[in-house]
Amino acid sequence: MAASHTFSLLAFTFTLLAVASTVRGHNITQILADSPDYSSFNSYLSQTKLADEINSRTTITVLVLNNGAMSALAGKHPLSVIKSALSLLVLLDYYDPLKLHKISKGTTLSTTLYQTTGNAPGNLGFVNITDLKGGKVGFGSAASGSKLDSSYTKSVKQIPYNISILEIDAPIIAPGILTAAPSAGVSNITGLLEKAGCKTFANLLVSSGVLKTYESAVDKGLTVFAPSDEAFKAEGVPDLTKLTQAEVVSLLEYHALAEYKPKGSLKTNKNNISTLATNGAGKFDLTTSTSGDEVILHTGVAPSRLADTVLDATPVVIFTVDNVLLPAELFGKSASPAPAPAPVTAPTPSPAEAPSPTAASPPAPPTDESPDSAPSESPIDSANSKSANAAVSVSTPSLFTALVTIAAVVVSVSLRS
Repeated sequence: MAASHTFSLLAFTFTLLAVASTVRGHNITQILADSPDYSSFNSYLSQTKLADEINSRTTITVLVLNNGAMSALAGKHPLSVIKSALSLLVLLDYYDPLKLHKISKGTTLSTTLYQTTGNAPGNLGFVNITDLKGGKVGFGSAASGSKLDSSYTKSVKQIPYNISILEIDAPIIAPGILTAAPSAGVSNITGLLEKAGCKTFANLLVSSGVLKTYESAVDKGLTVFAPSDEAFKAEGVPDLTKLTQAEVVSLLEYHALAEYKPKGSLKTNKNNISTLATNGAGKFDLTTSTSGDEVILHTGVAPSRLADTVLDATPVVIFTVDNVLLPAELFGKSASPAPAPAPVTAPTPSPAEAPSPTAASPPAPPTDESPDSAPSESPIDSANSKSANAAVSVSTPSLFTALVTIAAVVVSVSLRS
């Protein structure tokens, strides 16, 4: 009886350890780095930032192309077009070799990363997977009249129910995906902003001359966080007419990055992010957190949520945000006397985000959330939703350590019994 009890406890222990290893996540570029045959494919995943999007998701399948097959795309199309083509090879479901050959009714449609971009009308963001029997599986666009122009060749790697990597012999080409020209909107930033409901922000860029700074960064990479017109009317937004010209410039430059950082990259970001206004270490930077599939930007004064993607055309991405980004360097609260001693167990807020006593300073914009109260990253359990593939933040060494500790205690107790 004791032996049976001990065996059950050990089985439970190993299950915990297996779960811990599974949720630790994956890194697609590291996995493919071990296979030189995929060096071109891997390089483009990094250049287009698709690697970040893949790493931020779970229950996913990547259809990789070896260097020979990748030559059909590499160097022959703009980077934004190649990103679209490769997005069609990322399935938002888990397919290992066994599942490929057990498809219900022999054929199925799978949602791809391309479908989430909003640039895929109709069925263009779906892939047709068909079991052709005899060990063969065909892939093709789900668009009407499309052929199965690609075939499964071999399995590369699986982390069960997290990520599966399969090799196919040719790109999957959806109608028009390779002929789409880079968005003309890149050369008309203000036009895009006005159309997206950010006319106030667009006018400020023009009147301040900061638009030229944005345009000069386009070729090397530009990310814009554009507050909506409603955001400028929100309670707590300071009167911008009381700012100096230099402060207005800094505020507007704070709303952009001199790099291409799409949503997937922001979701996986763990570091402070420099903005166009950054003029020294830790000055005018941002941090990020996630809640499900949402990205929240933190300034040290007030948080702002990433609302919509106006444009994503490598190397430029423009987002709308629901609050004006208020840098602590311009809108941080005035100095105040040190607070009374707190209990030993109480955490001390950081200087940038700690609220000042009301009597010591006038009303200020809403205080940004502290690290302890920032939204936590948690996957949503829904197989058919976008948030089901949100970044998994529980993949931390502390989780693994905790589970190992629990396992050790369980084994120790069972042996004493």
